[in-house]
Amino acid sequence: MVPIKFHSATLLLVIDLIGTFVFAVEGASAAIQGNLDVLGLMVLAFATALGGGIIRDVLIGAVPPNSIKDWRYPAIAFAGGAVVFFQSSFVNQVPASLIVTLDAAGLALFAVAGAAKALDYGIHPFLAMLMGGVTGVGGGTIRDVLLARIPSVLHSDVYAAAALAGAAAMILALKLKMRPALASTIGIVVCFVLRMIAVHQHWNLPRVPTH
Repeated sequence: MVPIKFHSATLLLVIDLIGTFVFAVEGASAAIQGNLDVLGLMVLAFATALGGGIIRDVLIGAVPPNSIKDWRYPAIAFAGGAVVFFQSSFVNQVPASLIVTLDAAGLALFAVAGAAKALDYGIHPFLAMLMGGVTGVGGGTIRDVLLARIPSVLHSDVYAAAALAGAAAMILALKLKMRPALASTIGIVVCFVLRMIAVHQHWNLPRVPTH
């Protein structure tokens, strides 16, 4: 089987950094809702933005993780946290729908970036798709654990499934010889749209009956 490669380091970096900022803002916003102090806010911004990428990099052998060796990642994460901290009065007025939208955007960006990086490290496409899912949901899972609540990935409307779908769409587009930019766009759109539709339509994966 001919390995699928992403081969666009600049595009991957841009997607990764945008996703880092979006998730940092989302994590810091959750910290405000949890009534954490400034240190807690920064920790949550960092963990939410970079946790999934660190887990992915360790699993695929990209060590030390980019989030540790490239100063731009923590800088972007802390910048996102700082924006939320200094604009907390504005953030408190942000509607829940916008927070959900930001979260869906971060999920889509990270799912695609995670799968793309896994492909470039020679990971099988199926496992690369799983790495996209891990990248998308890892930071949010750490955030929820730190806030002492059940991780949203375990019960939220089609959350991890949306990340997997976006990663799969990107990989399929690459297999069809589409350019990385187009393949990335397709993956991001699939994940984002699926997540937003699931929220508005209250879609859920099947559950075991409790009665």
